[in-house]
Amino acid sequence: MQTIGVIGAGQMGAGIAQVSAQAGYRVLLADVSLEAAEKGKAGIAKALGRLVEKEKIAGEARDAALALIEPVASVADMGDCAIVVEAATEREAVKRAIFAEVGKALGPDAILASNTSSIPITRLAQAAPDAARFMGVHFFNPVPVMRPIELIRGLATSDATLAAVEAFAEKLGKQVVHANDAPGFIVNRVLMPMINEACFALGEGVASVRDIDLACQLGLNHPMGPLTLADFIGLDTCLEITRVLFEGTGDPKFRPAPVLVKYVEAGWFGRKTRRGFYDYSGAEPVPTR
Repeated sequence: MQTIGVIGAGQMGAGIAQVSAQAGYRVLLADVSLEAAEKGKAGIAKALGRLVEKEKIAGEARDAALALIEPVASVADMGDCAIVVEAATEREAVKRAIFAEVGKALGPDAILASNTSSIPITRLAQAAPDAARFMGVHFFNPVPVMRPIELIRGLATSDATLAAVEAFAEKLGKQVVHANDAPGFIVNRVLMPMINEACFALGEGVASVRDIDLACQLGLNHPMGPLTLADFIGLDTCLEITRVLFEGTGDPKFRPAPVLVKYVEAGWFGRKTRRGFYDYSGAEPVPTR
């Protein structure tokens, strides 16, 4: 396995491309346009540059990794890839359209994997060119820092596909955990109800944004509070995952908090829009409630 395709040059896709290149893979990086893919590579260059400044990697290692990343204009250019990882937005219709398009270019033995954080793999596999060569590979943000990767088999995923993706993940230096094909898999099945409950607490006036975050950060010994984390993940992504949990299980405990829905309707997605539960327009984040 020498050439890897990554579809989506945003925060997750760029992170996957970066760690793949650092592991020695040639990476073809695609997005909605060549310009978007090139912007993704530019972001990777900055991230690697910071590692050089902190003396965590050598300049030669940065240059070698960047030389392995090639932005491409279309997923049609991914015919040489042994594995393609889709890292687009957490919307099933978008992912299905990507699978249909890239499926026309993939070779007969190529593996297609989705970085979905919650959508059932067996259902997504219906849109893949071959369900036996399709599975879930859930990386965590930020990809270069976070060690775990959830591997999720669909009903039709072959043993050979699982073995190949396990080898790929281990070469990236990730710690593999296996999850069954259930809504939210492992981490988001546990994490999103906590974030959603923090949103309920905020909406019901239990406490302010800052006090909810501080109480959970210190009381639960977490590196950050749940509302700060939600802003980091993206409130739109949190809402999509929570809806998948609610619709996939039918359990009312996963009902999305109204305040989370309102923030997403307002376009306040968190850090990526510079406004969510905190306002990020100034030197320091300021709570919006």
